[in-house]
Amino acid sequence: MASAGRQTVEVSALEFRSILFERPGDAAGIEGREEPEFFTDLNLDQVLGRMAAGREEYDLKPFFYTPLHDVTAVEYRHEVLHDLENGPVADAVGRFAQRMRDMRRHLAQAGKLHYRYQRERWFLDAVQIYCDAVSSLAEELASLDLRSRGFAAFREYLTGYIGSGAFTALAAETQKLQSDLASVTYSVHIKGNRVRVSKYDDEPDYSADVVKTFAKFAEGAVKDYRVSFRSSPDMDHVEARILDLVARLYPEVFAELDDYCARHSSYLDDTLGVFDREIQFYLAYLEFIAPLKKAGLAFCYPAVSTTSKEIHAGETFDLALAAALVPRSPVVCNDFYLTGPERIFVVTGPNQGGKTTFARTFGQLHYLASLGYPVPGRDARLFLPGRLFAHFEREEDIETLRGKLEDELFRIHRILEQATSDSIIVCNESFSSTTLADALFLGTEVLKRIIARDVLGVYVTFVDELASLGEQTVSMMSTVEPDNPAVRTYKVIRKPADGLAYATAIADKYGLTYRKLKERYPGAG
Repeated sequence: MASAGRQTVEVSALEFRSILFERPGDAAGIEGREEPEFFTDLNLDQVLGRMAAGREEYDLKPFFYTPLHDVTAVEYRHEVLHDLENGPVADAVGRFAQRMRDMRRHLAQAGKLHYRYQRERWFLDAVQIYCDAVSSLAEELASLDLRSRGFAAFREYLTGYIGSGAFTALAAETQKLQSDLASVTYSVHIKGNRVRVSKYDDEPDYSADVVKTFAKFAEGAVKDYRVSFRSSPDMDHVEARILDLVARLYPEVFAELDDYCARHSSYLDDTLGVFDREIQFYLAYLEFIAPLKKAGLAFCYPAVSTTSKEIHAGETFDLALAAALVPRSPVVCNDFYLTGPERIFVVTGPNQGGKTTFARTFGQLHYLASLGYPVPGRDARLFLPGRLFAHFEREEDIETLRGKLEDELFRIHRILEQATSDSIIVCNESFSSTTLADALFLGTEVLKRIIARDVLGVYVTFVDELASLGEQTVSMMSTVEPDNPAVRTYKVIRKPADGLAYATAIADKYGLTYRKLKERYPGAG
């Protein structure tokens, strides 16, 4: 398991721009990226879709679609995640994020309001929330043990920001204007259909006397006949007219409010806005895996490499499947490793025995590792791919005017054209629509080309002969209960292909053997 490096900050506060990328320039060009083709095949669309749910305002998907190709960049994210696994750090960041959401709600509401002074007051409150959020986060982070380069650099930036003249002036002016508005008092005189507004001049307040007078008529629990009025943040025309009259009574305060809103329309610091969005990339994953860890499933920070193809993972599992099973059903974990010249897992065994799940697990682990996330498993060492490809069986698409086999050949050819030695390929049940002889021939040709490119990958097949194609291929099999071959264990182990399809066991389980069918239908031929 890789340990996150604990390094001193080398980035000055003025240079800090991102909590996601070690080098700020690495963030360029990620917006507008589209979901990779293999996401659906590997069920990564389910995982990352659930992570993004409820966080739509942050638009996290471009980050999910941008894998890292540098070991130090992955380790940088590991460090940040280690800090966030420290409860006080996560709590401080969580409170900051909630305040920033409140701020955005105030700004959104301000944009919907019709009356100027009401809009401006909502804007003022939004800035107050922002100032409080930033000051509180700086105060909390100052006392915490932050060891990651990302958080330490951000704290340095934040300390410099709240001490800057621009922020201190903004906070002081916001507080003063809030106080000035709170000091505005007035009286409303209603006579018939006429309303008069004047400054409050210490007139008696009879509200307490009214409550006291009617208190003696109070009874026990009775039916409440009071009518609830519509609750809306927007003022009606009478309230707006009263506010206009109040503004005339206090022209200096309301002129100050107008000026304040005009000068501070762009008060939000760009770097803090970036931090507020990017930190959700980490929090979303930690929240997603929390119930799985609580159920006893292991996650680890993988050691990653762009050179060594000797990989392994212990007690690993399909993350999408685990999220669907926990806590109702147990999750079966598997191990795998490749050493020396080994490059390709050729997975055989009975149907519905976990072969496809194993293939998905392999692909998921390497992609999650390239995002800098902890991966499912007790420990792992993984290859950091330049590109990841997946080839899963597809239904025929009449729009392509190609048959199923032709379409498979076309898609595999396209993958092989693009794959290089730093790629990973996951092929599942290739050429299952053709004859055994054809599947053997085509599978051999495809694997030879994958091997020639020195590509890492998984090849799931019903053709046992492919499992022993050469020293680069490793045979793995999905297993069954020794005493009951109809029962799948969903364990996939290193084992020579044994040539058994277990069809007889399945037929016997469901009463479909020739003998049982004759017993049920004695008159049949």
